[in-house]
Amino acid sequence: MKVVLGVSGGIAAYKACELLRLFTESGHEVRVVPTREALKFVGAPTWAALSGNPVSAEVWDDVHEVPHVRIGKQADLVVVAPATADVLARAAHGLAGDLLTNTLLTATCPVVFAPAMHTEMWQHPATRANVETLRERGAVVIDPAVGRLTGADTGPGRLPDPAEIFEVCLRVLRGRPRDLAGRKIVVSAGGTREAIDPVRYLGNRSSGRQGYALARTALARGAEVTLVAANVTLPDPAGAKVVRVESAYELREAVLAAAADADAVVMAAAVADFRPATRHDAKIKKTGGEPEPIFLAENPDILAELGALRREARATQTLSRGAAQPLADQEPDEAMPSLERGAYPEVIVGFAAETHDVLANGQAKLARKGCDLLVVNQVGEGLAFGTPDNAATVLVAGGDPVEVPFGPKEALADVVWDLVAARLP
Repeated sequence: MKVVLGVSGGIAAYKACELLRLFTESGHEVRVVPTREALKFVGAPTWAALSGNPVSAEVWDDVHEVPHVRIGKQADLVVVAPATADVLARAAHGLAGDLLTNTLLTATCPVVFAPAMHTEMWQHPATRANVETLRERGAVVIDPAVGRLTGADTGPGRLPDPAEIFEVCLRVLRGRPRDLAGRKIVVSAGGTREAIDPVRYLGNRSSGRQGYALARTALARGAEVTLVAANVTLPDPAGAKVVRVESAYELREAVLAAAADADAVVMAAAVADFRPATRHDAKIKKTGGEPEPIFLAENPDILAELGALRREARATQTLSRGAAQPLADQEPDEAMPSLERGAYPEVIVGFAAETHDVLANGQAKLARKGCDLLVVNQVGEGLAFGTPDNAATVLVAGGDPVEVPFGPKEALADVVWDLVAARLP
């Protein structure tokens, strides 16, 4: 595949060298097109040496080859990383003052922008309007990461990890559908930890890989993704809003808050069923005798709670459309943060990690939880947890199960989103 890597003039330009390496090592032919400002951060010899192709920022170089038209027309993908506020503005308004913006105007292939700038610039109404314009035209604009910026500032505006930008580009090159564009999606990932004392906890073996694969594939299909990550050490998926949690109660709070205006919620996290009934304030010491027993208390069932909240919201909507007596006089459950009245996820997806009687346990869980889809997979040594591959059966409420053969977790994620997209109005 022929890839054009546009580089604009931001301090993150040096990170594009890593993105270039990922493309070339995976067999893609890359032409780097920097802006004049970008060459003040990384020089043309560096780009030429790493790409094996000539580098120029000007439309006047090699005019006989008509580069301002040829480069864009021959590309299979154009990715701009970093994309500054200036380049986003010029691209949105169709300006063509250098080779990069000319290339963007002539490209008929998919275009990906990976913005990087200061927080105030990213949040400015002009930048937000330009991003919306580019997205409406079909460009993929990845939301920047949150982190350390130039100087001592921290906030949204950091260039996503080059490996994550590369993953987005690969999915775009594979022609993934944009059937989740404009949808708000919540994905939970990882495994919760329930504190015994300040040092020890009860936990599980989940790495978060499946949840992160779900987030990445949803982003590639155009969704706005909130990823609730429980104790995950993987790089943040480019463009996702990541909320970090530790315990089941923290995950519950984050998921319910994000689900209030979501179109779909996928509960891929391994949530602990139990927690220690008592958390010790100091590390438990050996006493030389029998250790003190640890008594367990049951954690909230977040998946079942989501289903119950949705039923409540739908019942309220139905009554408000013409029932004689709405439920306005009923007192809400003070202990249960609820979704806003009339707002609920259209599709709820659960995960069931089982060691025995996989399908029987999964069918019982599907009926009990009130979700639309339940992804059932067998776990154990070398199975599912911590591996890049997975196999599963997706149980469908009111429909036939869908078998997903052993393969990359991204493949399972795409099957899940196919089923979710078919259920969204």
